Amino acid sequence: MNTAVKVGAFGAGVVLAFGAAFGIGHAVGPVGSDPAPAHGGHGGAQAGPSGGARSPGATPAAAEMPGGLQVSERGYTLVAPAEPLPAGTATDFRFRVLGPDGQPWTRYDRAHDKDLHLIVARRDLSGFQHVHPVLGADGTWSVPLTFANAGTYRMFADFTPTGDPGGTLTLGADVVVAGDYAPAALPAPSRTAVVDGYTVTLAGDLTTASAPLTLNVSKDGRPVTDLQPYLGAYGHLVALRQGDLAYLHVHPQGAPGDGKTPAGPGIGFHAQAPSAGNYRLYLDFQHEGRVRTAEFTVTVGAATTPTPPPTQSTPPAQPAQPEHGEHAH
Repeated sequence: MNTAVKVGAFGAGVVLAFGAAFGIGHAVGPVGSDPAPAHGGHGGAQAGPSGGARSPGATPAAAEMPGGLQVSERGYTLVAPAEPLPAGTATDFRFRVLGPDGQPWTRYDRAHDKDLHLIVARRDLSGFQHVHPVLGADGTWSVPLTFANAGTYRMFADFTPTGDPGGTLTLGADVVVAGDYAPAALPAPSRTAVVDGYTVTLAGDLTTASAPLTLNVSKDGRPVTDLQPYLGAYGHLVALRQGDLAYLHVHPQGAPGDGKTPAGPGIGFHAQAPSAGNYRLYLDFQHEGRVRTAEFTVTVGAATTPTPPPTQSTPPAQPAQPEHGEHAH
């Protein structure tokens, strides 16, 4: 679908048994092997690009690494389905997170009402879904999920391991959905998205510096002032970078019921893009008992460097005078 906005489809329908074997994502060995070494952290008090906090001891390069680019980090490894999945059919999507000891990790701190947030999107940035799987006793996560179209999808597991000082972590891995692949062009940049009769308008610019963004929700031409809390907030914003699908998850300012955060029409965020490039923004919001997803394409320009003030220079050299007997040309 090549429009500026689509509804993020949430997995539904009859659950089919999915018995695909598990395998470590494309960068590590089979289950039971030593996980790849950790690469930086996001824990501590300062917000990092992945939406979590980064550890006080992390190096600047590690702290600036966007989330979701690695299948293994800080000793945790995302184990995605190894076999191709069907398109257009509900499936029991199953995966695991291995801990530093190589065993399935089963202890998570709840963040925004859930122990783990699962985001999936096709690599052309279509087919976005934000769902919440259930953890089994054996450490396997599962959720009913339908992939509308064939292609390669990126899955993001956003979670906080209990007892890990690094804080929130986002791991990513590719998932293949079988069938004929017809890539979709990235919709043109726009500040307005329409979904199910709602109009969402983006105010502010996503830049490589922290900057405010406000998304205003209206319906039938009237501002919506009774948004409902969803996962502990009036909205959740995910940004994916075109090309490598670097992941940014931003939570809004304020909280429902805090006595100062209005229930619309504006949902305010502070966000920072990890680099220049094209991004797809996905805003989840809830109204009248249903969650909807508004989508935007934005372009982030390169960071600018202030022009230095002019310095005193020597007068320009005068052109040489022709010597006697010569003629200037």
